[in-house]
Amino acid sequence: MMDLNADLGEGFGRWTLTDDDALLSVVTSANVACGFHAGDPSVMRRICDLAAERGVRIGAQVSYRDLAGFGRRAMDVPHDELAAETAYQIGALRVFAEAAGAEVAYVKPHGALYNRTVHDAGQAAAVVAGVRLAGGALPVLGLPGSRLLAAAEEAGLTAVPEAFADRAYTPEGTLVSRREANSLVTDEDAVVRRALAFAVQGAVEAVDGSTVAVAARSLCVHGDTPGAARIAARVREALRTAGVEVGAFV
Repeated sequence: MMDLNADLGEGFGRWTLTDDDALLSVVTSANVACGFHAGDPSVMRRICDLAAERGVRIGAQVSYRDLAGFGRRAMDVPHDELAAETAYQIGALRVFAEAAGAEVAYVKPHGALYNRTVHDAGQAAAVVAGVRLAGGALPVLGLPGSRLLAAAEEAGLTAVPEAFADRAYTPEGTLVSRREANSLVTDEDAVVRRALAFAVQGAVEAVDGSTVAVAARSLCVHGDTPGAARIAARVREALRTAGVEVGAFV
């Protein structure tokens, strides 16, 4: 079984970015922005209502406090402060999830925080401490082999490895920095092929042409990618055709 997730609710006030309605008809898990990089109370409430109605699992996509930079700027946040801010974001989303008759089912960092916790044990531990502070022993979604997933396992939380169908990979199995021109995979056919490779072969072609093993339980299609809903639908259909059951990991 393979989960299919996307970043949703990445709007604020009158500004919108992701095609939430369309994506919620395709994905099995929704990473909902919790107000620090995007999202506001009205957006979070609407996404939770729609997700609950369609049986999509709700995840808290926590971020550095960086609304202006969309959470993609590197920051040095003290451990206790980052733990508190992580718990705060989970708690904010939980209000709307429970009001919709659902629950926050997992946690996934966003942007710079996600990438930082791949290698930074201190920031990874702070995020996990925030998850524990929020309660509920929530699963944590992250890059295979990351410090984040190691910290989650050490804390007794379920660590869920994920892969990115629309991001380029280094030979070391990490994501190519968005500062690089080749960081995004924009060709739809290539995204579908890579999704199948992750699900069937547990591997992906890195930017140097080498094959990298990636054992993932969830596939991400970024919600802000042009045509994201169409791409996600193609990925889901390709997985079904290949005999891969698509379903939430929780």
